[in-house]
Amino acid sequence: MAEKMILATLISLPKITDPRGNLTVVTEGVEIPFNIARAYWVYDVPGGECRGGHAHKHLQQFVIALSGSFIVNLDDGCGHHESYLLNHPYQGLLIKNRVWRTIDDFSSGAVCLVLASEPFDEDDYIRDYEEYKLSQSESH
Repeated sequence: MAEKMILATLISLPKITDPRGNLTVVTEGVEIPFNIARAYWVYDVPGGECRGGHAHKHLQQFVIALSGSFIVNLDDGCGHHESYLLNHPYQGLLIKNRVWRTIDDFSSGAVCLVLASEPFDEDDYIRDYEEYKLSQSESH
C-alpha cells in the first residue's frame, strides 16, 4: 500500500497576548522553512467565488487568514484530498509545491495573506487540472 502524501502542514505561530491587543509574528527560516520572495493578500472576495485553482511546480506557500475565514482544499492529483479551515490569524498553512489548491467559502471581510517562496513566474503555474493529474501520475 502506498504511503499517504502529506500535502500541507498547519503551523501554530507565536501569539503574544496583551490587554491592548494580540500580536503574532512569523519569521523566515523559523516558522516558515523558506526564504520569503513575495507576499500578497486576497480580500473582498464575492460570496460563492473560488480562488486558486492551480498548482505550482516549484513555489511553496504559507497561507494565513488575517481576518475572517476560508477553506483551503488541496489535492495531490492521485485521489488524496485535504481540507483546512483557516480562521485564526495565529495559524498558517504551509503548502508544498506540486499540490493543487483552491480557496473557497470566504467569510465576509476575510483577508488571506500568502507568503511565497518564489517571485511570480507564470511558467511555474499548472492551471489545467487534467494536465496536473497526468503530471502527478507520471511522477508516482
